Amino acid sequence: MEAPARLTRSVRPGVLFMPIHFGENPANMLTSSACDPIAKIPEFKVSAVRIEKLAA
Repeated sequence: MEAPARLTRSVRPGVLFMPIHFGENPANMLTSSACDPIAKIPEFKVSAVRIEKLAA
């Protein structure tokens, strides 16, 4: 998956945030659909990423 990225001070270095609640977002296909068996809520979704700066 490729997506544009924007650096901000609101997300710590080494962390990437991508909203996944939009149906057209393919990021959901990269993560697990597992749920917590007690709380019955989806577990936190994590995935390895690589960020590359593109030539302007």
